[in-house]
Amino acid sequence: MADDNKQVEADTPENKVATAVAKDIYGGQEKRQRGASGRGPRRDSRGSRDERKDEKEQRILEIARVTRVMAGGKRMNFRACVAIGDRKGNIGLGLGKGADVTLAVNKAVNRAQKEMLKVSIVNDTIPHVVRQKLGAALIVFKPAQQGRGVIAGGVVRAILELAGIKNVTSKVLGTNNKINNARCTFAALASLRQPDKKSVKTKEKKEVKTEVKEEKTVKAAPKKAATKK
Repeated sequence: MADDNKQVEADTPENKVATAVAKDIYGGQEKRQRGASGRGPRRDSRGSRDERKDEKEQRILEIARVTRVMAGGKRMNFRACVAIGDRKGNIGLGLGKGADVTLAVNKAVNRAQKEMLKVSIVNDTIPHVVRQKLGAALIVFKPAQQGRGVIAGGVVRAILELAGIKNVTSKVLGTNNKINNARCTFAALASLRQPDKKSVKTKEKKEVKTEVKEEKTVKAAPKKAATKK
């Protein structure tokens, strides 16, 4: 009986008018979901941030399985060395360990993002010669002309490409350990100095003068041959 009385009260014309007014003022379920201000759902800006982070390219330099001797036996872990860069002079290097390969790679990427380095690049090459020694690793970098390309191999080549250096010659003289060579390359790029604007302008002027002299010599050569005849 009580349920029947409630249904009769709900169907009264006064209740119908009240519900219609409430819908006009507060809206239905759709308007309630939007919020009290009547605005639509907020756009999540995390997606754009993630896209910006994904702009950096990453390379896995080495993945190794390592063991730790504990009281109950040996514990197996994975170690990953990862380099990240945007090919615009920004580069990072990270090392991470984990029980799984994906966990180790994620740790290495996060560490590399925290330790980013800005490399000084002039005309797609390095500004000067670098000879870097770090532990048992010894690496030499020399600037190269346009179109020469990256003359390097292994870990060094991957780091130079991520940094955005397109023309350079290198030589690994020390150990073959990938992690030591990666750290030595990172230290060598960090030691690069930005050249002064004056020195760059003087070099450009000298190149222009040499080109003008060569053109004059080429034009003067046929005249001398004609006078001899």
